[in-house]
Amino acid sequence: MNNSEQLYKISEIADIAKVNKTKVWRYIRDNNISERSMKGNAKLYSEHNKDLIIKAFSNYSVHFVTETKADTSRILLEQIEILKGELERKNDQLDKMQSLLDQQQQLNLSTNRQNEKLLNTPQKASEDVSKDDTDGLESTENYSKVEEVKTSKKGLFGWLRH
Repeated sequence: MNNSEQLYKISEIADIAKVNKTKVWRYIRDNNISERSMKGNAKLYSEHNKDLIIKAFSNYSVHFVTETKADTSRILLEQIEILKGELERKNDQLDKMQSLLDQQQQLNLSTNRQNEKLLNTPQKASEDVSKDDTDGLESTENYSKVEEVKTSKKGLFGWLRH
């Protein structure tokens, strides 16, 4: 073993590659990279292996960032399409609400005009209407006849006996 060669622990390689130790350990396991030596329980890897591992993670990071940008762009485009559809639906709803509001205003205007006509009609017509309500009770004769019919009844079902 060459004494001038520097050896690296998994934690040191992970720090250099800016990934966690588990990812480095899995990469080493999956790619059958063997340690150069041991220091206590820690496995030590050569400069060459360290460079291979770091290069793998730098490619991984570039690929991940590129893929993430593509995914982000795709997601943003999908969200834009969804928002466009929602905007169209909201515009349709606003158009319908405006139409309903116009109809309500027309109905209110028509009702107000009818009320004005009723308020502006001559007093005579309204007196005739009020007489119609009291025609049956105007004469005392008619009133007493109605009273007689009422008194001749005995009990709630007295009228059935006649």
